[in-house]
Amino acid sequence: MKRSDSFAVLMGLLAAFFFGVSTPLSKALISDLNPFLLAGLLYLGAGLGLSVYTLLRGGRLMPPPATLKYKYIIGMIVFGGLLGPVLLLAAIKIAPAASVSIWLNLELVATAILGHFLFKDHLDKRGWLSVALSLAAGVLLSYSGGVAGFTAGLLVALACFSWGFDNHFTALIDDLSPVQSTIIKGLAAGTTNTLIGLALAGGLPELPALGKALLVGFLCYGLSITFYISAAQKLGAVRSQLIFSLAPIFGVLLSVLALHEGLSAVQLVSGAMLLASVWLMLAEKHAHAHEHHEMEHTHQHAHGDLHHDHHDGPQQEPHAHLHRHSAATHVHPHWPDLHHRHTH
Repeated sequence: MKRSDSFAVLMGLLAAFFFGVSTPLSKALISDLNPFLLAGLLYLGAGLGLSVYTLLRGGRLMPPPATLKYKYIIGMIVFGGLLGPVLLLAAIKIAPAASVSIWLNLELVATAILGHFLFKDHLDKRGWLSVALSLAAGVLLSYSGGVAGFTAGLLVALACFSWGFDNHFTALIDDLSPVQSTIIKGLAAGTTNTLIGLALAGGLPELPALGKALLVGFLCYGLSITFYISAAQKLGAVRSQLIFSLAPIFGVLLSVLALHEGLSAVQLVSGAMLLASVWLMLAEKHAHAHEHHEMEHTHQHAHGDLHHDHHDGPQQEPHAHLHRHSAATHVHPHWPDLHHRHTH
């Protein structure tokens, strides 16, 4: 695995960790806040926290408006920031946090199905076996939860398909940095859901609950989304989602340790199936002759691969700036990143 790919895998693992621990933390907050209000505050925390971070570093909150791909950005906000979190928090309200954490691996299934049929994200037999294992883990857990389990499982499934669309839209946005994408999603979706939640609640929440939600939003959503986008732009949405599907493991551990929830044999088996699915996907090999058209875009990258030789001398550290690619035809192993979106 090349160094740039290893960096992308690391970003995916960090995204999984921060999002994984958000489920039990949200479970602790949902008793004081309705799902719309908590979802809004979590995303507002992400957007506000990263905005402050960017300004302190002297960075730019937004690129020139003329360069933006608005249809993908709108899709990212609606599916990823508005619908997905509200559906998830509604499920968290009625089901154990550990079970909801494991159900979240259905996001992988949703991302793979949408990727195959709509977004030109190729999977081979090993990749589909990986998706099937992940789906089986979620179904096994649903059967053990009874009627409440199926209701919560359906809500999580709807959330996962919302995030599946979001994952593909986000992976195709090459004119925003990961931090900028997260700021836009956080502020736009967070403000909308917060206003809806306040209207339903009939007033402001208590300050301790408000502060905790914003802090969890910055740490668990802001950092997680930023790391995930970094991975998705390099590995493609489906592969990044496979790594991200390790998030339930972190959520289950925190649920057991902090919320004192029990850990059943079914949850253990589901977790083992999930680990196996990730291993299968990372072992996938995909190579064929393919053509690159000339293009210009901005995204995080390192030098030393076949697509980034626009500097004199080696520059291995990941960085982002506007750069141009010349047309080329070649053969090499690859994943469906920003440079490899094709159906064969």
